[in-house]
Amino acid sequence: MKWITREHVKVDRVACPWLIKRFIDPQAEFLFVPADRVVAVAERERGTPFDVPGVALGHHDGRCSFEAILARYNLEDPALRLLAQIVHGADVAEDLYGRPEAPGLRAVAEGFRHLGLRDDHDILRKEFIVYDALYAYCKQQVAQETA
Repeated sequence: MKWITREHVKVDRVACPWLIKRFIDPQAEFLFVPADRVVAVAERERGTPFDVPGVALGHHDGRCSFEAILARYNLEDPALRLLAQIVHGADVAEDLYGRPEAPGLRAVAEGFRHLGLRDDHDILRKEFIVYDALYAYCKQQVAQETA
């Protein structure tokens, strides 16, 4: 399936593709287009738009797109829920959770934008390991809380 979002990825637009590839659609293909073209390209390509205003998988009620995807696909993994709080804090100006990891994730995301990588796909390829590591961290945190 094709998934379409805005170009020039940062936090949520890297976290969402990671989530989609790892837990929803391993064969996902991502298209990054100008913000004003996301919905039209999604309709033309019969894809799913995300992280733009006015779509189901976007920001709603103070929540980020990563949180919308978790809800839509009923992903109840406590480690993913914790990761969602970190992503939220790194992405949304009004942080609802106050996770101490969030500013670090925001800094890492900003750093990736300044590495001179070729395009958004290159950023995804390189930055997915960050989300793999954060997910492992979240699994450990959840395990410690429930022990």
